[in-house]
Amino acid sequence: MANILSMTGYGKGEHNDGKRVITAEIKTINNRYCDISVKTPRHLRFFEDNIRKILKNSIQRGRIDVYISIDYLSESDTVIVPNLCLAKQYKDAIDEIKNELNISSNVSLDTIIRFQDVLMAKEDTDDEEELKTCVEAAMNNAVKNLIAMRAAEGKQLEADIRSSMEKILLLMEEISKNSLTVVEDYKVKFEARIKELLGNNHELDENRLYNEIVIYADKSDINEEIVRFKSHMCQLGDVLEIGGTIGRKLDFIIQESNREINTIGSKIGRLEIIQIVVEIKNLLEKIREQVQNIE
Repeated sequence: MANILSMTGYGKGEHNDGKRVITAEIKTINNRYCDISVKTPRHLRFFEDNIRKILKNSIQRGRIDVYISIDYLSESDTVIVPNLCLAKQYKDAIDEIKNELNISSNVSLDTIIRFQDVLMAKEDTDDEEELKTCVEAAMNNAVKNLIAMRAAEGKQLEADIRSSMEKILLLMEEISKNSLTVVEDYKVKFEARIKELLGNNHELDENRLYNEIVIYADKSDINEEIVRFKSHMCQLGDVLEIGGTIGRKLDFIIQESNREINTIGSKIGRLEIIQIVVEIKNLLEKIREQVQNIE
């Protein structure tokens, strides 16, 4: 049995190789697909494709935001490099805005260096392989912590779903019991209504009455729907037992279960059964909302 994973989670990982500390943070929320956004310092962007591969090996669905930061442990390992081309582009853009809006103030150096990537911290040796090793180690630690959190929440989601399933099956048994007397009750009410309208002196046509009861019995028969609904609940339990990436399967089963309970509600107008149908639909909606957050 594989773990059931929530799509909501957070994981943080660090790696210290004596020269630098690289920190990886991963935040995930629910999404129909695997949507990955990676933010790294400019000189680590060469590793973004590898970061995506690491994530896809462990996560199948969800909106995934990754943040990578790096802290150097000694001044001798880093140099501050100005990006003169980018700084000039920022200044030219500001001058264009000033001219367009007729603003006379000067652009200060302090303003320019505040823009992103105008000043960049780079390793003095600029060893890409060393950096790859550090980033990968930090990412693996972050993914491990993320999966642990998603698994813990997945267990809670599974427990809540199973609890709702138990309540639903008990309610479905009540519907089954109530449905046994639906036709007989209809027969009694139908005969009483005819007598009320026509009086006691009028003899009932037993054949026509029988045909009417048969037609009603056929229209109100919910046995097939009950059998299919219980089958869907069994499938739901089986899929939960298997675990893994099951969110879409669970969502489909809930859709089919809703279809059956809606049919049951439309076939039988008895108040007691309608009230139970409403309770079941509320529980199915609760499960559906929980399923939306399962990978």
